[in-house]
Amino acid sequence: MSISTTIKSIQDIMRKDVGVDGDAQRIGQLVWMLFLKIFDDREQEWELFYDDYKSPIPEKLRWRNWAADPEGMTGDELKDFIDNTLFPGLQNLEPAGDDYRGVVIRNVFEDAYNYMKSGQLMRQVINKLQDGINFNKSAERHELGDMYEQILKDLQSAGNAGEFYTPRAVTEFMVNRVDPKLDEKVMDPACGTGGFLTCTIEHKRKHYVSTPQDEQTLQKSIHGVEKKPLPHLLATTNLILHGIEVPDQIKHDNTLARPLISWGRKSG
Repeated sequence: MSISTTIKSIQDIMRKDVGVDGDAQRIGQLVWMLFLKIFDDREQEWELFYDDYKSPIPEKLRWRNWAADPEGMTGDELKDFIDNTLFPGLQNLEPAGDDYRGVVIRNVFEDAYNYMKSGQLMRQVINKLQDGINFNKSAERHELGDMYEQILKDLQSAGNAGEFYTPRAVTEFMVNRVDPKLDEKVMDPACGTGGFLTCTIEHKRKHYVSTPQDEQTLQKSIHGVEKKPLPHLLATTNLILHGIEVPDQIKHDNTLARPLISWGRKSG
């Protein structure tokens, strides 16, 4: 089953749930689940590459330990776990030394919400995600990128006031013309779902990254700010999808809350 078919079948399941009202809520529900699945797949990769890797998520809250088993929790037990254990646990994560992955996850779940009321339907959705998406398969990673673009377009068509999805062809053209160099910092003060930033990442990798050290320089050069919770969650997921290991430079904030005069070279 293709990833796009998997996502469509998940949305069909969500339509049966009385708690999910409209496309925007369906997308919000899908994306926090997708975030945890993607993060768990990335963790499998990090565990292979780094012998000392330690997950920022407590063991019982990791996707593999509560979601991956198709015969695992369901019904009221699953709903109670998600509402009263998973969300509070993720919303209170702290950094582990210099590792800020915990802060990234906390910020993502700060304003996330579980709209679904039926634990049985949630189990069906989780099983579809588990069976239908493997972020560590390169072919599926590319297809997941295409699916992600469709989610963003669906978000635009859901009619959220004040949001505009910039077509990928436009963002690619603009980044190509600006041609940001490897060590140049790129900041999008209203980054939405991260379209300009992900195009910048791809552009830098294609033209300027040739060593692991170059990749680390790239990782530290991408910055963004987004005020609204769902686009911020989408942007963070989007950057992880594009290989940014700890996208803590994507701030959940309002750039316009500070006057222009207070911004300078050292502002962060």
